[in-house]
Amino acid sequence: MAMFLRLRDMERKDGRGYRQGLTARFRSEALVLLSLLCLSIPTLRAQSVRSHISDGNHLYNEQKYADAEAEYRKSLEKDNQVMQGYYDLGDALYKQQRYDEAVQAYENALSKASDPRVQAQLQHNIGNAHLQKKNYQESIGDYKHSLKLYPRDEETKYNLAYAEEMLKKQEQQKQQQKQDKNDKNQQKKDQDKQNQQQKQQQQNQQKNQQQNQPQQQPQPQEKQMSKADAQQILDALKNDEKDVQKKLRRKAVVKTGVDKDW
Repeated sequence: MAMFLRLRDMERKDGRGYRQGLTARFRSEALVLLSLLCLSIPTLRAQSVRSHISDGNHLYNEQKYADAEAEYRKSLEKDNQVMQGYYDLGDALYKQQRYDEAVQAYENALSKASDPRVQAQLQHNIGNAHLQKKNYQESIGDYKHSLKLYPRDEETKYNLAYAEEMLKKQEQQKQQQKQDKNDKNQQKKDQDKQNQQQKQQQQNQQKNQQQNQPQQQPQPQEKQMSKADAQQILDALKNDEKDVQKKLRRKAVVKTGVDKDW
């Protein structure tokens, strides 16, 4: 009670100084609280990131890869510097056969990974994505890079041998397709040449047949009769008819005379 009174007495004597001292005290406490809050924000953010990744892993194990992808992306929205978020996102995209996006996610994780074992595994996964797209040459380079980081990985060695075998078959197939195409083109050329020869032979045969056939003599054209010539012929016929009639009459007269004499 005495202390309370003494504080009140001090306030009466110098109320301004007391208020300033009280404000400084509150300011100090506020700074402490603010510092604690700032320290807790990264912790809360880290907990949120881990929570999304954990939820994503749970969905991934249930083969709900699209939902898992959504959780991994949420974790990266909270903190895009977390390697695990990109790593898991790559796995979810790979399971959805979105291999190009998976490669990008793995490469983002690779840029943030410091452990050689993790780097080797990411490089291995990138090789798997290229292998699925039948980019065998790229996958071979990825597996070799992975083995440089971790030479004892037997699965990577097996995948490397498989990729090399598939690349060999792919090159043989391309060579065979090229040969088949060349053979097909040659067959077409040969067929065109044969058709041309047959056509030429037919033309030669027709030409020989035409040459061996006897040529027909041209028929003389009938001369057209003029009007004057036609009139002359008619006149001649009339004259001839008159002569014939005269002769017939003469014969008739002779015969009659005989009858009278008899």
